[in-house]
Parts: sequence; structure tokens; C-alpha cells
Amino acid sequence: MIETAYKYVVLNENNVAMINGTRTKVIELVLDAQVYGWSPEELQFQHPTFTMGQIHSALAYYWDHQNELDAEIDRRWQEVKQLRQSRELSPLEKRLKAQKTQ
Repeated sequence: MIETAYKYVVLNENNVAMINGTRTKVIELVLDAQVYGWSPEELQFQHPTFTMGQIHSALAYYWDHQNELDAEIDRRWQEVKQLRQSRELSPLEKRLKAQKTQ
């Protein structure tokens, strides 16, 4: 792990920002805040193993690296969309879709 200027954020061997002492990526906490509109206090309530220091450090890291992390979020979203489009429907999905058209 590589230490950063953020007390509770480290970069792993793939240069991904992680909350120190956990297996949680900074980007995962940021997505929780963005998707659900959670405040730091709500993030701590939802993730009780994190301290407020860890949460604020992760959020500070995000705001200081917003362009690169937003690009990573977008890249992941595009990958998910591509996987959804290219996958075959499950037998259950096929049956439900057939029932819907009847």
C-alpha cells in the first residue's frame, strides 16, 4: 500500500484509492453518497465500522481527485451497460418477457 496525504486513504497495488484498514474503495463510498444522497453522518450510520475521520478523508480525497474518479465511475457504468446489452436473457427472463407480450 502507498500512503497518501489523506490520513485514512491509501492506494493499493493497482493504484486504486482504498479506505485504509478496509477492503472498501473510496469510489464505493462516494457512490453511496451520490446515489442515495447520504450525508457523511448517514454514511457512517450505514457503514458503522467506518469512523467519521475515514469518511471525511475519503470524501476529501474524492473532491481533490474528482475528475479522475468521475471518469472511473463513467468507465464502470459504460462497462455495465455493455455487459447488459451483450448478455443472453435467463430462462426466467425469457418466460416473463413472453408473458408480458401476451
